[in-house]
Amino acid sequence: MQIEIEGIPYYAYTGGRPFDATRPVIVFVHGAEHDHSVWILQSRYLAHHGFSVLAVDLPGHGRSSGTPLTDVSAMADWLIALLHAAGVAQATVVGHSMGSMIALDAAARPDSPVQGLALVGTAFPMKVSDALLAAARDDEARAFDMINYWSHSTINARPGCPGPGFSIFMQNRRLMERQRPGVLLTDFNACNAYAGGLERADALACPVLFVLGRHDLMTAPKQARTLIERCRTAAERHGQPAPVVVEIPDCGHAIMAEQPEALLSALLGFFRPARQAA
Repeated sequence: MQIEIEGIPYYAYTGGRPFDATRPVIVFVHGAEHDHSVWILQSRYLAHHGFSVLAVDLPGHGRSSGTPLTDVSAMADWLIALLHAAGVAQATVVGHSMGSMIALDAAARPDSPVQGLALVGTAFPMKVSDALLAAARDDEARAFDMINYWSHSTINARPGCPGPGFSIFMQNRRLMERQRPGVLLTDFNACNAYAGGLERADALACPVLFVLGRHDLMTAPKQARTLIERCRTAAERHGQPAPVVVEIPDCGHAIMAEQPEALLSALLGFFRPARQAA
């Protein structure tokens, strides 16, 4: 599905079903150097089980036109503009890694259309190591290798080859290679510079789900503790339920691919009240 903002076309995957903004809407936001396809298993299931889905490609990523945006707040502005352009009045937004910061920033805006927030593989601050930043600047291929090793709980048989002819490890590598040169460094600089996470968490007035990989080396669960506590305090202040925290064992940063069923189960438990209300 193509959605135009100020004359520029952007892409959102709808899970193989026509998009209908009158149904409960779930919006998926990918992380650095990725695109909508990282959500393919979860988005397609939800689109065929009572929800309307938009798995977006951020500007300059995947099938979207435009130039990659250089800071998280600008990406959140873009996300809200895309929801308005698609005719979405209310949505639950699911963000992974950098996408979780985009989702958080968008959800905390006054009059935001975001009515529920799921933060997957998140942390704040979301600092990128000097070694990985240097590799992203000087040797993208090396950076891809570093990301792959740090994103998976193991590269042995289970995640590496869950079935004949299939490799999660190589699939992620090929996905990163398909993005445009320079996108990785732009995304990492945006993560590194983002300073508004706790302020945005303080302003949240919607239900929040955290899904964390126990063996995540990119955004370790302990790095989300302060953010979780700020969300819990905001929930008490606004009369919202306490944030739900799901930690998935045997899983690294690539939660959508390593443990797709566990992630889907956590999301369905979080989305169920919205579907029942609809």
